This record gives sequence, structure tokens and C-alpha cells, in this order.
Amino acid sequence: MSTPTLDIILESLETAKRRQPAQPYAVPNLWRTGATGVAMVDPFDYFIDALAAIKATAPLEPDGAATDEQNWSASATVYNLFVRYNAAFDHDRDGRIGTEPLPGGFRETGTLLKAIAMLPAIRQMGVNTLYLLPLTSIGKVNRKGELGSPYAIKNHFRLDETLGEPALDLPVETQLKALVEAAHHLGMRVVFEFVFRTASIDSDWIAEHPEWFYWLRKDGDLESYGPPAFDHDTLARIYEQVDKHDFHELPEPDETYRNRFAPTPEKITATDNGYNGVTEDGGECVIASAFADWPPDDRQPPWSDVTYLKLHDAPRFNYIAYNTIRMYDEALERPELRAMELWNKITGIIPWCREAFGIDGAMIDMGHALPPELKAAIVAEARRGKPEFAFWDENFDPSPKLKEEGFSAVLGSLPFVIHDVQYIKGLLNFLNRNGVAIPFFATGENHNTPRVCHNYAGREAGRRRALFLFTLGAMLPAMPFIHSGMEICEWHPVNLGLNFNDDDRQRFPAESLPLFSAAACDWENANGLAPLRDDLRRVLDIRSRYFDLVRRGEIGSIVQPYISDPALLTVMRKSGGRSLVFAGNSNFENAVSGTMEFEQETMKLEELITGRTLTISGHKLTHDFAPGECIMFELPDTAQE
Repeated sequence: MSTPTLDIILESLETAKRRQPAQPYAVPNLWRTGATGVAMVDPFDYFIDALAAIKATAPLEPDGAATDEQNWSASATVYNLFVRYNAAFDHDRDGRIGTEPLPGGFRETGTLLKAIAMLPAIRQMGVNTLYLLPLTSIGKVNRKGELGSPYAIKNHFRLDETLGEPALDLPVETQLKALVEAAHHLGMRVVFEFVFRTASIDSDWIAEHPEWFYWLRKDGDLESYGPPAFDHDTLARIYEQVDKHDFHELPEPDETYRNRFAPTPEKITATDNGYNGVTEDGGECVIASAFADWPPDDRQPPWSDVTYLKLHDAPRFNYIAYNTIRMYDEALERPELRAMELWNKITGIIPWCREAFGIDGAMIDMGHALPPELKAAIVAEARRGKPEFAFWDENFDPSPKLKEEGFSAVLGSLPFVIHDVQYIKGLLNFLNRNGVAIPFFATGENHNTPRVCHNYAGREAGRRRALFLFTLGAMLPAMPFIHSGMEICEWHPVNLGLNFNDDDRQRFPAESLPLFSAAACDWENANGLAPLRDDLRRVLDIRSRYFDLVRRGEIGSIVQPYISDPALLTVMRKSGGRSLVFAGNSNFENAVSGTMEFEQETMKLEELITGRTLTISGHKLTHDFAPGECIMFELPDTAQE
């Protein structure tokens, strides 16, 4: 019988402790007790105690296992962890996050061992699913920042070595397996994010399979390389065809742009700056970097550290554009043009990871940019022998179509409408009219969007906004989603992906962003505010009591009762003789009074969050909402007008 991986980690820690003296090591209390501040510890004792405490806990069954095991995402409460950033801390108290190990062999950047030690605190919030951003090895050429992007995948079958603690003297794979094992012991499922559409510009696959990549001729102006330009009329035609799902003869970039791309080189040479190629005619070429391909007039600069994988072998379409890497001209989509050796390699990644680490699900980055047949093959292979394996898609519409494709959940649109309560109301109306076939992420932020506290650094209004949005999300047929740091009102963006403006780009240079460089959340002081952990758990406890009601996503199931002030937002979920009502103040600076009307003339109601009594009098419930305040109450069917 194999030794549990946690025992292997513990043995390694105890051996290392005997071998070297303890070094000063600071840890935030928030990783242990829920309080702010810092404790000085012996790192070996700290991690030994943390792992021993996990082992001593009676094993927990994951939520939803007994009711709907094959669709467990519907009962998931998610904690999204970018290990390198969210498990980082200034352990030696020198005012910076060092990128090299400390003298005792422990890192200040986030590691899998530190993530294990954080698990009990994460579980105590009511979380039952751990979602990890990419953990794979990172390319070194054209790196953004000092550490590089986790999306610049150098080898899809190897891990980022910096996620391991050198003090353990164990493979990083063993440390990751221990993290999954510990999460399972605490009743949490584990989902990894996978990157299949792109690779690093110095990917290990290039030397063996140059035909899997796009190559750019060196005799052109490489500095001017970027997305192809389309004139106004051509853009209009592109949009019209795509809107109609007409992919026959989609407009191509002009000949000058297409000719910038070289055929697969015959000779490949590895250099410090990446791979150089020489074509049959003696021309030199390099790997073409990636860029935002949709909309086709997106003018973002190229993503210098990554490249698109060439999923089709079609000389006519030997270029990067919207119609080769996203929308796929139907002439390109003929089965005989598929790069099947690459497709088979891609479909083998999740099964390998599932067997190596015991994960429970996958989030597919840029799943919307994969050919449907490839995406279907990825799902089928990963679920072979494990039908309960979950798939989440980076898609915005929780439609029946995605459910039919085998997906368990989608990103959804909530993070993109939170800046205006009227947009939130519009989204809720859309969901009510169309239904919710699969759950979406109930969150106001992720690593590509502004934090919900983005414009409220260290202000109570930001804390109110975070709790308001989380409470609203808990009322929906969605997955409550905690983007690590949200529970301490972290406001610094991880990446400037979507919904940022030019001022943000001036304030947060790319090389300083946590997605690319060493950084840490404010685990010591929680940004000067009271941590939200107890509040989040309180909301999740209410959700669990009404789970059979709030999980329902049929058409007409997300009603917005009338309330007298437009700054107030209401949601009623009604099913099986029970009704649950949410009302919240979207003004996070000022109090707002609002009135709701009911058929019942008088009634006493329990407010579920605080336990206070709400009174209906004269068919009306009038409430003075503090800034950002939310109330929730159960309503008898006869009371709602």
C-alpha cells in the first residue's frame, strides 16, 4: 500500500528540521487564526503542525456527493487560488517578496506547501472547491515581469519548479499531489485550469514539432508585427457573417499580411532568444507571437511571451487571424486538415493530470477559441471512466448548448456588469427570460478583471461592495466564487485584462502586476479593513439552507420584485412553497430607504443575516438600508403581491 503523500511531506519536513537550525520566519495570522497581524515561527514547526492538524481532522465528504455526484458543480462554492501570488508573503520582513529561496530553503513567493497550510482557513469559510490557475512550467523568452506569465506554457506535462519549497528536497509533483490529497481530506474538490490554445514562444514542442506553430519571416519589420488591419467595409462584413454564423469564405487579411508568415522551417536552432528557423528556400523565420484576435479590430499589442498553436495543416490558412484561431473559416474546418497528432497530444493532457494528481475537474482557458470537435474530444477523453469529472468553460452564456457539449459550469457575465446596478438588473432579467442551464461564477472579479474594491482601496465602501455582490451571487443558480484576496478586500489588480482604462494602465505597469512578477496580497493588515470571512460563511450557511431553491435555473425563476428606490436591488427565488427574498443597497456610500408591497397586511419576518425582525405593516415593508446593506428573508407564498 502506498504511503499517503502528506506523510511523505511531513517526513521530509522533520528530516530537514533535524538537519538545519530554524530561521526567522513570519507568517500572517490570517492563514491560521483569522486575525490580522503577523506571528514569528519556526517554519518547520509551522508546517509540521499545519499538516498534522489536517491529518488529525476526520475526513470529510465533499458537498453534493450524495445528491448529484455527476453534476457536483451545481453545489460548488469555489476558492480561486493563484498559488505563486496568493500564497506569497514577506517572511523575512525586509519589505519585499524575494524570488530566491531564503537561507532555510523556504520561498517568499507562493508555494504548494504554503497553499496546503492555508486550506483549513479556506474550508472554514464554507468553500468546498479549490480552483487553481495554471501550475505548469513557464517559458523564459520575452517574459513579462520577473517571473513570467503562467499562461506562457513551456511544457504542458511539467510543473513550475518555483512552486516547490527547496527545503523539502522533494519533486514539485509530490508537493502538488499532497495539496490535492489535503484538499480531498478536508472535503474539497480540486479543479485545475488548463491552457490548450497557446504555448510559450520557447515551448518544448517547437524543436520536435515545428509544424505545430506559426512562423514569421525575419526579412520583414518584426517590430511592426501585430493583428491584421481590415478596412471599415470588410470589418462590417466580418461582423455580419459571424453574427449569422456564416463561416463560408470569411474575409482574409490582405496578401501583404499573409505573406509575412513562413512555411514550416526545415531547420530549427535554439537560441537564448527563442527558436530560429530556416525554410526550404533559405529564408530565416521566428515563432510568431500571439495577440487578441477578437474583435478583429482589437488593437492590443502582441502578447510577446506566447504563441498560438497551429491546430490545422492548411497552407492557404498559414497565418494568425480571427478566421484561423477563433471563428474558423469552414474551408479550414475540413477533417482532413486537422493536425491530429497535436490534437491527440492536447487531449492527453487532462487524463495524464487526472491520473498523476487526482484532480476532480478542469477549467479550459480560451475554450471558446478551440475547434468544437477538439473541445468535444478533450471532454470525452478526460471523462473516460470518470463521468463525474467537471468541465468549466470560459464562456459568458450558461445556455443549454454548453450543457449539451458536456460542460458543467461557465464563467458567466456577472464580473462585466457590476459597475452599474442597472446592468446587473438587466443581466438578471436576461437570465430570468432565458433560464440558467448550468451554473456560472457568482463573482464580481477574477484575475483578469478589476477587483470589486478596485476604486475603494482601504475604504469601507469597498468592503460593503464586496459583501453586497457576494450575497447577491449566493441567491442565484450559480457557484459562489471567492477570488483569493477578496475576503480581505484586496484592491490591486492581478492582470489588466478586461474592463480597465488608460489611467489603470498608467497606474499599474504590466511588469509590476502579480500575474507576471513577485507580489503578495495584504495578508498582514487586510487592507486596513475587517476581514470578510465570517460574513461570507454566514451568507453561505443561509444559501445551504435554501439550496434546493436557489439552485433552480428554469425560465422565470429569478424574479425582481418592485422596490421604491432604483439604487435598491431585489431578487426573489420561489419554489416548492418556499420563497427567499434578497434586497440590497447598491449605494456603498449613502443610506437609502425603500419600500416593498405585499398582499399580507401585517407580518413579522426574520431577517436571516442578522436575526433582526422585519415588520410588514399596511401591506408594506419599509427599510432604511445602510450603505451597501443586504437583507434576506423567507416569505410565505400568500404574502407576495
